[in-house]
Amino acid sequence: MTDEAVPTMYEWAGGDEALQRLTEVFYRTVVKDELIGPLFAHMAPDHPKYVAIWLGEVFGGPERYTEERGGYPNMLRHHLGKAITEQQRRRWVSLLMDAADEVGLPADPEFRAAFAGYIEWGTRIAVENSAPGATPPPEAPVPHWGWGVAPPYQP
Repeated sequence: MTDEAVPTMYEWAGGDEALQRLTEVFYRTVVKDELIGPLFAHMAPDHPKYVAIWLGEVFGGPERYTEERGGYPNMLRHHLGKAITEQQRRRWVSLLMDAADEVGLPADPEFRAAFAGYIEWGTRIAVENSAPGATPPPEAPVPHWGWGVAPPYQP
């Protein structure tokens, strides 16, 4: 990498190891939470690992979620019919940001703004996709999130 090369968010965050720490700490808290814990009552033991590889791919790392887990269609299946509320979404976001602090993800404003931007964007879509009767597109690519660059909005 040259001095002029801009690292991906995945690289800046610390790669797979950092994202694995993040999701492990996060989901340890989530399962104990009275508001969102019930959504994860039957969570598979590998769920934190899979969320970490999803985030890794989103932030410019290896395309492991697509290759190993089936990409967007698989992720979508896990949210359909869950009826996630706005209060649950907000708690999820808050606990994830707390976990980011706890595990020492970079705290610089540029990274945290881009990170928070994706978390807000993704969780709002999860609420929409989880609503009763929702018919989200069954096929789409895994979003690729960068430094202030969001995918185009498609209602």
